[in-house]
Amino acid sequence: MRIAIVGGGIAGLAAAYELELARCAGASVEYDLYDAGPRLGGVVSSALVDGTVIEHGPDSFLTEKPAAAELCRELGLESHLIASNDAERKTFILVRSRLVALPDGLMFLVPTKLLPMVFTPLFGWWTKLRMALELMRGPRPHSEDESVAELIRRHYGQQAVDRLADPLLSGIYGGEAAQLSARAVLPRLVEMEAKYGSLTRGMLAGVRARKIEAERIATESEDGEAPPPKPLFTTLRFGLQQMVDALVARLDARRLHVSASVLGVGRDGDGWLVDAAGLVERFDAVVVATPAWAAAEFLRPADAALSEELEQIPYSSSVTMNLVYDGTDLDPLPQGFGFLVPAVEGRSILACTFIHRKFSGRTAPGKSVLRAFLGGAHHAELLAETDETLEHLVRKELFEILRISAVPEMVEVRRWPRAMAQYAVGHRERQQRIQERVAALPGLRLAGNAYDGIGISDCIRLGRKAARELANLRSKVPQP
Repeated sequence: MRIAIVGGGIAGLAAAYELELARCAGASVEYDLYDAGPRLGGVVSSALVDGTVIEHGPDSFLTEKPAAAELCRELGLESHLIASNDAERKTFILVRSRLVALPDGLMFLVPTKLLPMVFTPLFGWWTKLRMALELMRGPRPHSEDESVAELIRRHYGQQAVDRLADPLLSGIYGGEAAQLSARAVLPRLVEMEAKYGSLTRGMLAGVRARKIEAERIATESEDGEAPPPKPLFTTLRFGLQQMVDALVARLDARRLHVSASVLGVGRDGDGWLVDAAGLVERFDAVVVATPAWAAAEFLRPADAALSEELEQIPYSSSVTMNLVYDGTDLDPLPQGFGFLVPAVEGRSILACTFIHRKFSGRTAPGKSVLRAFLGGAHHAELLAETDETLEHLVRKELFEILRISAVPEMVEVRRWPRAMAQYAVGHRERQQRIQERVAALPGLRLAGNAYDGIGISDCIRLGRKAARELANLRSKVPQP
């Protein structure tokens, strides 16, 4: 069986790796991977500069989603996995040019502790009253999808949307709470509202259930103790590029084609024709692991209806900027992982991470790294600005927010146009329609961040799943 993989990001590489495992195990399967860019890995890219890790794209993956860590272990990178410094984890929100820490007991968007919410300056008294009265809400079944902003506004008011939901989701998706689907982005909260009415009561019920389960595990363990909680984030000591390099090293280099734009993918009897830079080859199956907007273009000859659905998935663009400083130049920096900036603040920076605090052992001794994010749904026009203009904007705002006047020793800027899929209202329904169209096209699978999760682990899971399905492979990866 011959399989084409279109797209050499982490999803496409994961699919190729799964097929390579099958080939080495004796399966009659071959693959060719095509990517339009000059390198493989997509947005997963990093470099080691004078002992400091510089992440150009994502800097980590969620620990609770196991696919990425499992792949790293398979690739022999287990000793390089490091956990986030959760003991120091604190996130600030910029409110009227002042950094305010997220209050204790705030579980993503849901308050679960009374006193921290009473005394936090993050919200006004009317919002705090709304949060207290929210405990009285009754169950509310959902018949239609709605935006995250509508869900949070109904429970906690507009200020909770502006100062909490919007900056948090902008930091994750680069999008707006008013556009993102509650069902696709926050399915647990939708389920809680249907069952409990109050999101706070639903979250507290979950906390109690986890506590009971931890006590049960401790009772059954030999030492009478429950395992320690998992860290929120996991990364690789020398950068996530390690995972890309290890994947590529396991693949057949003769089957990896970079700077090879796919112009068309069409049906040919019971197979597929792939036109890569004018060279047309026939395959038994195809894994499409490009952004949905790119897939829509070259899949149009195969299925116009599928192409139209893929075109409707919106994307946001972003800029990442790494600024390396002498550590003494940043004293005193607030204790925590960084800060988020609500859109209502009118800033260019969406978020800033204190990388040297988030992970240990990834910066050279005496150095500190700030990582700023710009663009997103609110400021896509910033991608067109020069590096010098962007650096001026960021340093100006860092001075106004953190009083940092020092000149960074190094500044590195990366632009990521149309890179992050936005799960807009109606996303689940659109995915159902896409799945129905794909099911009518034997030998086709889709993978990537546009479908069922935007993180690295999600892309790896979907890429490997697509390859297994096409080659009828047995799963070797536990599913989350």
